[in-house]
Amino acid sequence: MANAEKIIILDFGGQYNQLIARRVREAGVYCEILNYAAPVESWRDDALRGVILTGGPNSVYAEGAPRVGKELFDLGVPVLGICYGMQLINYLFGGAVASAEVGEYGHTELTCADVPLFRDVRRHTVVFMNHNDRVSVAPAGFAPIASTEHCPIAAFADESRRVYGVQFHPEVRHTVEGTQMLRNFVFDICGCRGGYRAEDAIDRMVAELRDRVGGGRVVAGLSGGVDSSVACALAGRALGPDQLTCVFVDHGLLRKDEAKQVMATYRDHLGLNVVHVDASERFLEALRGVTEPERKRKIIGELFVRVFEEEARRTGADFLLQGTIYPDRIESGMGGSATIKSHHNVGGLPKDSLFTKDHILEPLSLLFKDEVRAVGEGLGIPHDMVWRQPFPGPGLAVRIIGEITREKLDILRACDAVYLEELANAGLSGRIWQSFAVLTGVRTVGCMGDDRTYGYCVGLRAVTSDDAMTVEAAEIPYPVLKKCAARIIGEVPGVNRVVYDITDKPPGTIEWE
Repeated sequence: MANAEKIIILDFGGQYNQLIARRVREAGVYCEILNYAAPVESWRDDALRGVILTGGPNSVYAEGAPRVGKELFDLGVPVLGICYGMQLINYLFGGAVASAEVGEYGHTELTCADVPLFRDVRRHTVVFMNHNDRVSVAPAGFAPIASTEHCPIAAFADESRRVYGVQFHPEVRHTVEGTQMLRNFVFDICGCRGGYRAEDAIDRMVAELRDRVGGGRVVAGLSGGVDSSVACALAGRALGPDQLTCVFVDHGLLRKDEAKQVMATYRDHLGLNVVHVDASERFLEALRGVTEPERKRKIIGELFVRVFEEEARRTGADFLLQGTIYPDRIESGMGGSATIKSHHNVGGLPKDSLFTKDHILEPLSLLFKDEVRAVGEGLGIPHDMVWRQPFPGPGLAVRIIGEITREKLDILRACDAVYLEELANAGLSGRIWQSFAVLTGVRTVGCMGDDRTYGYCVGLRAVTSDDAMTVEAAEIPYPVLKKCAARIIGEVPGVNRVVYDITDKPPGTIEWE
């Protein structure tokens, strides 16, 4: 994606790295996350305004620790190191890193100097620390610019080189003024002007699709979710119905009545050429006996491709279009990041696939979820469709812990329908990013009708978020939860216990698998 200015974020494996990119883009500056080992020549261009080195789990002294060369600092643009990134800068310039006598984790009071990085930041502020090692001796030319009780050099700077390091994490919300610090870096120090908006790139993305496809034909994977809907609407603007066939695959893992609702929505609102393929028997048979979540995702991903291949042969299509977005790529370990969970539409092409890498179209692959929604609204997709809750491509397969069976699918659909209905009745649906039921795979002893039961335990999940990079468990009123539990246990045979998941992300993920 061409932009007039950009920040490059070099990834060293830290768990908050996506948040750095989110904060920079929220400020109106385009940025990309790349593996730390990506050759400088592959990303250096006239748009480059600065580089951020992320945190990571390694010690800079460990054998094989990820590092960059000092030539990075000869690019003529400012560099900011965060946590491990700061320690790496310190190591490269001859300073010393040592294990802290007292590790710092969570909220920590920071005293900072009056320097450009901390412009409009209070001299005493609260930051989020997460480290064992720390800078013990700063290199020549670097001056300490912040400290905490147990970390005398919590930030440093070489103003002449425009190189900065912070031991804390400005990207997380727990660092009270972290957004201001990052804005200071990208605007005051890097000289960015801002103004980036994902929806402003619609015309460019349409032109790029037309250029890639030429006179060819495309099959597009349409799941009913926000991402694939926006990708197909974008392709619909770029290509005519003779070139674009959207394929909605019913894999038998959808929520109650979802297939009918999805098809009606696309035909009534988007006017796309949509083909409905019922492949539920194939998917359920392939998943028989499979319990490991990553294996489930891989099986589903490959079967999706096989169905798309069949439709491509039928229509003479040359390309496959997918609704892959940036978090999908990063969480799947693309570019060298740690694999959190494999997304079914990332890196799942079989070696003998009809589609080669050059024939995969992913127009949204550099966008975050909220940016995808902005593009969707820019395309004129109805608001309710753009803002519907995300639904995972693997569907209920990642909400049933253990083997998937028809009985379990029926139970989960019924529980999920009750839960969503009660949230809607309570007027809570619009305030929740995502809500769903999980069949935990755990069976528990109960007592119903003066008799012993041994039924399933169902987990309920509801989270709030801006972009799914970080989420908080939604605070559902207790009477609503009680009613959900009573209805589920009373109406769904085989369930005798309901629990509510209050785990945030991080440390958890939104889905259980």
